[in-house]
Amino acid sequence: MDQVLLRGYYGTIYEIPSPHGAVRVSLDGENTVDPKVLPEVLNRTFALLTAYNPRSMLLPRKVNEGRHVIMRDLLILGCYRIEPCVGTEGEGEGSFREPCWLVYGMDRDEAIAFGRVFRQNTIIFAQNGKPEIIVTDPTAEDVGRTFYGNWRVRT
Repeated sequence: MDQVLLRGYYGTIYEIPSPHGAVRVSLDGENTVDPKVLPEVLNRTFALLTAYNPRSMLLPRKVNEGRHVIMRDLLILGCYRIEPCVGTEGEGEGSFREPCWLVYGMDRDEAIAFGRVFRQNTIIFAQNGKPEIIVTDPTAEDVGRTFYGNWRVRT
């Protein structure tokens, strides 16, 4: 995987909904953080999935929105509880924002399958307070490779 792209995935800030308001996190935290001190939502099993910009190809807004609605419908038909989420690259006015779905209780293999079907470079899967970046692009040499991260709570 391209190291610049991988650094971008680690540094992406996700706004994850929780009962106490949005939790802003990235995957570039220290591995010394005890998962028990993290917000409860980060200790659940979930996937972060998007249908936007397959294989990093910027698509027109309407096409991305249509793909995102199709993904939502498939997730709902699969009886998953989902919530809208957003990933932001950088801070401030000119930052890149990409909608995604927070999918509770999804199996790791099924999350990978969604990433493949929607031609995503990677997906985020989290379990027991530990997030993973998993390569899902079937044309990548390292498809299936996992890059482990640690949650970093942003304020």
